Amino acid sequence: MPKLNLSHRNKTSIFDQELHSGTIEKRLRPNCAPAKQQLTKGPYISVKNLDKRWDVLEELTQKQHLLDPMTDQHAQLYNKNIEHFIGTVKIPVGVAGPLRVNGLHAHGDYLIPLATTEAALVASYNRGAMLITAGGGASAMLLNEGVTRTPVFEFLELSQAGQFVAWVVTQYEQFKKIAESTTAHGRLSDINVNIEGNRVYLIFEFQTGDASGQNMVTIATNEVFNYISTHSPIQPQDAFLDGNLSGDKKPNAHTLRHVRGKKVSAEINLSKPLVEKYLHTTPEKMVKFGQITAVGASISGGIGVNAHYANALAALYAACGQDIACVAESAIGVTRMEMNAQGGLYACVTLPNIMVGTVGGGTHLPSQKACLEIMGLYGTGKARALAEVTAALCLAGELSIVGAFCAGHFSRAHQKLAR
Repeated sequence: MPKLNLSHRNKTSIFDQELHSGTIEKRLRPNCAPAKQQLTKGPYISVKNLDKRWDVLEELTQKQHLLDPMTDQHAQLYNKNIEHFIGTVKIPVGVAGPLRVNGLHAHGDYLIPLATTEAALVASYNRGAMLITAGGGASAMLLNEGVTRTPVFEFLELSQAGQFVAWVVTQYEQFKKIAESTTAHGRLSDINVNIEGNRVYLIFEFQTGDASGQNMVTIATNEVFNYISTHSPIQPQDAFLDGNLSGDKKPNAHTLRHVRGKKVSAEINLSKPLVEKYLHTTPEKMVKFGQITAVGASISGGIGVNAHYANALAALYAACGQDIACVAESAIGVTRMEMNAQGGLYACVTLPNIMVGTVGGGTHLPSQKACLEIMGLYGTGKARALAEVTAALCLAGELSIVGAFCAGHFSRAHQKLAR
């Protein structure tokens, strides 16, 4: 048994007591007794299933906190979004803005609903939005879009992998036809090949219209995957629908140069008086802070450089019915601040992984639909605009938090608003 480091006994004293008393083995021993609390086996929403679940849960908490009358009345709306439904969680929603966006698709002043339990967050984004609007608005440009799924095929040896690829490259039109037969809105736009020894990863990239598109591309790729399994002249030893090359819900460096979801850049030039008025600091100090923290990000092994994209993305995604787990990849990007020719501040953000949609997913649910409607971005034809607004919101947050650190207000704001 490895020796314990007892140099800091205050940190290990409890563990020592457990170790010497012999309770660790007892507590960690498998327990195969039947679970005491059994819920329904059926995952779907029905009055019967809800009643059965709450027969158990009401012993643990108050039903109305999760299954309030409004939620109960609209329960069937959630059938395509969740299994083993018991109610809804109410996250406080605040509004930031107006945020002025001068984009290719988003053009106007937007009120931004943000769902969070973190004090000071909405206030910070509101301050950044006010600054951007006062400065004439953020310019925002959608640069690229595409959602990937990456099936992998394993063969006995490299030569078989090569023969497989030689066949695959002749099948593009067939793959495209099969994939697009599963969706009215998706389009297979590209296929890339990555060979790693005796394994072949196929990178299928789709345009997903106004949907975020993860389910769409999974279903479409699965049809092609089945076709390959049946028709490939070289049969793989093994194959899986996704080989983890897509970056789905994981931070990854590849998309910094490419795209997953929607890639957007947003920028603004701010005069020195505006920075001083709204942020109580100077452009020079903000630029210096950016330089120092970029080195810090490099030392820590960060992918990209930003202060807190995740705050904006999680709050916006939760409010607007997006897949919140996509924050893991969406929060990758680069923030840059420089002095401009007029002695003011140039600030820009580039986010290559904005995973948003204005149809499908959770966008049709009552609260989430209402939040999209506040921005005027619910429904068909609005997803590209939502991506540009999202990037501008992240820019607002970067300006605000960097300003707060430079002015020495960061801790004070949290003390004031969180207490």
